[in-house]
Amino acid sequence: MTAQSVQTPPSLTTVFPGGPRLLADIGGTNARFALETAPGRIEAIEVLACAAYPTLAAALVAYLASPTVAQAGVTGIRNGAIAIANPVTGDMVRMTNHHWAFSIEALRREVNFDTLVVVNDFTALASSLPQLSAMQKHQVGGGVGVPGTPLGLIGAGTGLGVSGLIPGKDGWTALLSEGGHVTFSPANATEVAILQFAWKEFEHVSAERLMSGAGIELIYRALADHQGQTAEKLSAADISRRALAGECPLCDEAIETFCCMLGTIAGNIAVTLGAQGGIYIGGGIVPKLGERFDRSGFRARFEAKGRFNKYLAAVPTWVITAEYPAFVGVSAILSERLAVE
Repeated sequence: MTAQSVQTPPSLTTVFPGGPRLLADIGGTNARFALETAPGRIEAIEVLACAAYPTLAAALVAYLASPTVAQAGVTGIRNGAIAIANPVTGDMVRMTNHHWAFSIEALRREVNFDTLVVVNDFTALASSLPQLSAMQKHQVGGGVGVPGTPLGLIGAGTGLGVSGLIPGKDGWTALLSEGGHVTFSPANATEVAILQFAWKEFEHVSAERLMSGAGIELIYRALADHQGQTAEKLSAADISRRALAGECPLCDEAIETFCCMLGTIAGNIAVTLGAQGGIYIGGGIVPKLGERFDRSGFRARFEAKGRFNKYLAAVPTWVITAEYPAFVGVSAILSERLAVE
């Protein structure tokens, strides 16, 4: 894959005293790697398919030995940070939506790093929110953020990530949340039917079961069943493509339902956190929907909280359009760790 970079002008950067740093953003489908060669200078980005490697260590070693890293002229990497789509509650990490499992300490020794930090991917993404420029986010609907108030974060991809930023006297605190696994709550009769269909497959239907790539497929099958139609064997990518191309009314209804459900859950996060600073939407699905998401029922659902309609109408919602925002967040987390070591 061609090396890419996200960087500030060289004249504004200084070399890290500990040498270049490895940054990684590991999802259930793709493993993204990069090097930070100086503060704010992120380059040599590569995206590897998780399914192509038996372990995270194998993917990481392959990246470090890749032509991209060699061409960057980077050697002697001693420090790294990994954002991963999974709870990180101790040394052992077992991914929820992929088969990789590893010991953080064993991985650190295998790649011969001095420091290896592993955090939840949405904790890292949340840490990047204050750094996003106006060009790296797109507002959907109205509302103006209140400075110094919490920010909420949600993102659908292979799974559903949730986090937030809480302000304090010494800066922001990113939440270690697994809010994607809350119990799904339907908002109308059609969604009740979708939930009943999902119960045939899952004892517990979490928000993630529907707000994810597999969730779009489940919504599509449930709608077909509800309407007495025959569902085709379509992937989430096929459903989205047909919906955006106007080729399939049922696919479009599935995407619309997904967007509306996401609005309800995002509104739940806003009132739970008091996120008057705004709700940010990341993940791999929504940014690809583009204008279709803008004209969906997402924003109306977001505000549809009865007596709290006016409260939510004042809260802005932003789609993150930056290509690799998690790198910015995980870089900040690594810098904080190294500063106290």
